[in-house]
Amino acid sequence: MNNPLTDPFLVLSEVYFKGAYLKQALASVPVEPANRPRTSLICYGVLEKDIYLSHIIGANCQRTPKAAVRLILKIALYMLEFMGKHGYMVADCAVELTKKLGKGGAAGFVNAFLRSYTLPPEPEGETERISLTASAPLWLVKRLRRSYKGEAEAVLSAPSRGVCVRFESHEEEYLKGDYIKTPFPHTYIFKNFVRDEGYDLGFYTFQSVGSVAICSVISPCERLLDACAAPGGKSVLLAKKCALVTSQELHPHRAELIKTYAKRMGAGNVKAVVGDASAFRPEWEEKFDAVLCDVPCSGTGVINENPDIKLFRREEDVASLAKVQQKILANCARYVKPGGRLYYSTCSVLPEENDSAAFGFIRDNPLFELCIPDCALAARRTKFGLQFLPHISLGAGFFVTSFVRKS
Repeated sequence: MNNPLTDPFLVLSEVYFKGAYLKQALASVPVEPANRPRTSLICYGVLEKDIYLSHIIGANCQRTPKAAVRLILKIALYMLEFMGKHGYMVADCAVELTKKLGKGGAAGFVNAFLRSYTLPPEPEGETERISLTASAPLWLVKRLRRSYKGEAEAVLSAPSRGVCVRFESHEEEYLKGDYIKTPFPHTYIFKNFVRDEGYDLGFYTFQSVGSVAICSVISPCERLLDACAAPGGKSVLLAKKCALVTSQELHPHRAELIKTYAKRMGAGNVKAVVGDASAFRPEWEEKFDAVLCDVPCSGTGVINENPDIKLFRREEDVASLAKVQQKILANCARYVKPGGRLYYSTCSVLPEENDSAAFGFIRDNPLFELCIPDCALAARRTKFGLQFLPHISLGAGFFVTSFVRKS
């Protein structure tokens, strides 16, 4: 029988030990096809519950186990605590994997730990309790409690609602099983959705509800610049209401992703170019009716779909990202025609990247005035934009606003 811990260990080793993103690791590590759903479930689960699992290990060990053994314990604990797997089966498989990895000296410890560990009591402090129950870093819990008060735990704990699919055709053939209709045309969230040949034929594409929502607030125009465009979902959708979409991307291989995406979906009016959104291009000055800056950000609004963010993101990243965001906004403002619009969006729930960024731009750019858009998806209207939160916005956490250049 295939050891159910082996594939998750191989995938998660890429994440924990080599810094790979989980989606990359799942795509690059050979996994038995029949085991892929289980492996994916375990890998996402371990990362989602990393802080909680680490807390159990720390409370039951006098010394911190070596990295490989610690990862085996995390996988085993997730299977025991969240998948309801039989204790002896999990312990035996964990011991077998430990020996297979050449760490037979730790096999007895792994066996004893999994057969005797106890769950530690909840911490007394509210911040510490939320950090543990939501398995979120303390710095993030502190910031969200400051910004959202009693809603912080709900923001951090809101689960992913499923896979969001936007259809171009053949929609009725796929509307089976468990799904949610979003407020946007031809866009649904499925609990389970199996990709088939319809994807390659352009019948549908996978696009987050947040991405579709951002596109929904952008007005039709002749020329639009999507300044940070890869992998191209927004550019392709916006090509339906803008005559020409220029999709800029910093890295050449990601610009190729945009071209492939546009070709698959039949969007012939999308032009992918390589470039830095923070570096001025004189040929673009005042040439666009609209510019979308979906800027690099902390990703704190999508940790329910990308739990590795909790592992990799550091508090000091927020300030450095804010500088990049302001630089991109200031540069791309120069590309907007008089009377045109500049749109700003993130997949963050941190006001430092959202309202503060919009305030800073308005303060420093008197040629523009704030114009907060409306959206069909539930959101909080802040002083400077729309803040979407995972527990009220179909699992998505992001921000969007716009600025009009005065004529």
